[in-house]
Amino acid sequence: MKFLIIRFSSIGDIVLTSPVMRCLKRQVLSSEIHYLTRQSFREIVASNPYIDKCHLLGDDLDLLIKELVAEDFDYVIDLHHNIRTYKVKRALGKKAFSFNKLNIEKWMMTALKVNRLPDTHIVNRYLQTVAEFGIRDDGLGLDYFIPDKDRVETRDIPTSHHAGYLGFVIGAALATKQFPLHKWMQVCKEIDHPIVILGGKEDAANGEVLSALDPHKIYNSCGKFSLNESADLVRGAKLVVSNDTGLMHIATAFNRPVISLWGNTIPAFGMYPYYGAVFTSDMHKRHGVRPFDIVEVNNLPCRPCSKIGYRKCPKGHFKCMEDISVNEVLAAIRRRL
Repeated sequence: MKFLIIRFSSIGDIVLTSPVMRCLKRQVLSSEIHYLTRQSFREIVASNPYIDKCHLLGDDLDLLIKELVAEDFDYVIDLHHNIRTYKVKRALGKKAFSFNKLNIEKWMMTALKVNRLPDTHIVNRYLQTVAEFGIRDDGLGLDYFIPDKDRVETRDIPTSHHAGYLGFVIGAALATKQFPLHKWMQVCKEIDHPIVILGGKEDAANGEVLSALDPHKIYNSCGKFSLNESADLVRGAKLVVSNDTGLMHIATAFNRPVISLWGNTIPAFGMYPYYGAVFTSDMHKRHGVRPFDIVEVNNLPCRPCSKIGYRKCPKGHFKCMEDISVNEVLAAIRRRL
């Protein structure tokens, strides 16, 4: 059976679809898995051994559709479910299974503060999309594969960090999902442990501010490494403290313990750190704890204000992040260490 799986964006969302490819490939022995995403996210899926072929969306959707029609798929698994994927499905004319985005339930939660959201992670909802093929969750969590050429060499990070470090993911796609810089500064000052600041080029300036607090203790990697190289730095961290963003999900793919900081969005949307039943059970048996902590401000009347986020707080006060206690974050880090 030949499957086309579609997820155009973003980093975290694509990583969260990885159990679908693995379970399909392992549980449907005749399966051939193709994956459609945007050109800019090729790095995430190119080395996945459960994907037989990647198709990449650039500027010309119509040309891409011609390429896809020629493949003659048996089934389309739409894990994005928007107007663009509808156009692809209509052109292919194959039986399609589409992910339920719960847009009504999310609107009720953000606009009316009425919670009709199911108590289930988005990974489980992705897997429900292929349930008709007898697919069951294998409990192995997320996958992220880094090719050898993208491994970070020891010499690429300071000697002071070779014995171990904490990873602080300071960026996010939108400002209302970002822990404020002045609070990161307080955390960095109080932690007596090597720290690697993680993020993209857009986070480099804030990373330099943090590194300047103690250049020996704090290394700013933002903008200096590719996505796969940053993922390798995440894999090497003892502990990852992160906003709700893609590197957080990559950290869970490597079973790194995570302290997850939440602003205007909420874990109830189903995108909190996901490890899979096997690792979670083992972690609990050995240490009596789950592998992640959630740090958030509860009972804030305006939260959640969006299912995604904003460039700035609509209310102007940004209490969902500003009211997070630095001491609570520090206590969570020290417990994990």
